[in-house]
Amino acid sequence: MKAAAALSLLLSAALACPSKLTTLPRQIVDNAAGTLSHEEIVEKSAAGLRLLKLDPTSPPVWFSEEGKLELMRAHVRFVDVTETWEDKVAIKAAEAAAASFGPASDAAHRASFPAPSHQSEVSALLPDLSIAQMNSTLSQLTALNNRYYRSSTGAQASTLLLNIINGIIAGRSDISAALYTHSWTQSSVIAKVAGASNNSAPVVILGAHLDSINLSSPTSGRAPGADDDGSGIVNIVEILRVLVASGWKPATPVEFHWYAGEEAGLLGSDAIATAYKRAGKQVKAMMELDMTAYFRPGSKEVISIEADYIDSGLNTLTKSLVTAYSALPWAMDEPCGYACSDHASWYDQGYPTTMLYEAVTGNDNARIHSSSDTTSVSGFSWTHSLEFTKVALGFVYELSA
Repeated sequence: MKAAAALSLLLSAALACPSKLTTLPRQIVDNAAGTLSHEEIVEKSAAGLRLLKLDPTSPPVWFSEEGKLELMRAHVRFVDVTETWEDKVAIKAAEAAAASFGPASDAAHRASFPAPSHQSEVSALLPDLSIAQMNSTLSQLTALNNRYYRSSTGAQASTLLLNIINGIIAGRSDISAALYTHSWTQSSVIAKVAGASNNSAPVVILGAHLDSINLSSPTSGRAPGADDDGSGIVNIVEILRVLVASGWKPATPVEFHWYAGEEAGLLGSDAIATAYKRAGKQVKAMMELDMTAYFRPGSKEVISIEADYIDSGLNTLTKSLVTAYSALPWAMDEPCGYACSDHASWYDQGYPTTMLYEAVTGNDNARIHSSSDTTSVSGFSWTHSLEFTKVALGFVYELSA
């Protein structure tokens, strides 16, 4: 999803000064500066409006669907909180109340992240990771016209992916996979692996987003999404395949997530992260893979690590994982910005997060969000993407052993 948000400052200024709104999407409805009632949310969402958070501190704003698309085309990031806002408010209120009685509960549940200690076990699995398998899976996904979250082919992508996963986990009673349905057309997909020795321990999550988008024509336009985020999708599928084939049984629970609607405001991950927090589910660590297959020809090939909306301790571990399991060096990216990718949804709920990215910003793929996001683009590299698969496999194994 990652793209420049050059208009974010202009947007903030325009919300403060309505006379400047002519420089912004024309379909903005109003600023929800006051307390939103349940009735208002129901009424406006039923009328087709969407409630968007445009930055971490300002109140959410109602946009029409076309206005939302204009923001996307202008590379202004946002989180669509139409269906999660009331839960978010309730969670914050509960946290504030708990804080008045002592330390925040999240701090008590935060895990420490020791250095990698299972190099022999992980290294034995890495040769089994297959570029051919990843290419085969990706070819099935990119054959769909697009994976847009409101399109029929977006829904087909969810079913296709679930069928692939069910084929991988067949015969494993400790692993389940299912669609996570939403109010929009596309479903998220979640595979859950039970912890062999402590299934009530905090869960380790590896995530990517399932949807793709052609910003010129979102619903019907061609959007193969080979890199964004087909690469992350198939990295995770391949990690699951290799781990299952090895007979791997984690000591603590692991989940593999593929999110619907990331391009339209982190919809799937925001819904799931908010639901987990509301249910009191503990998360040990979450890693996002959003674009892993491209680096600009002639640039230095690295594994880029995001600098914001992350847990610093988990980022330190991620650097160690790159050093331990990849032939590439790590490099810190520039700050990703608000609503950059799905890890931000988990960070917003207080969970430890990290994110790998294909290149330092500026050396990344400029063909995303169009019909040109294919494997034939110069700079798309399966051997590059394979290195990210190695690191993410290490992340899952080390943190669940």
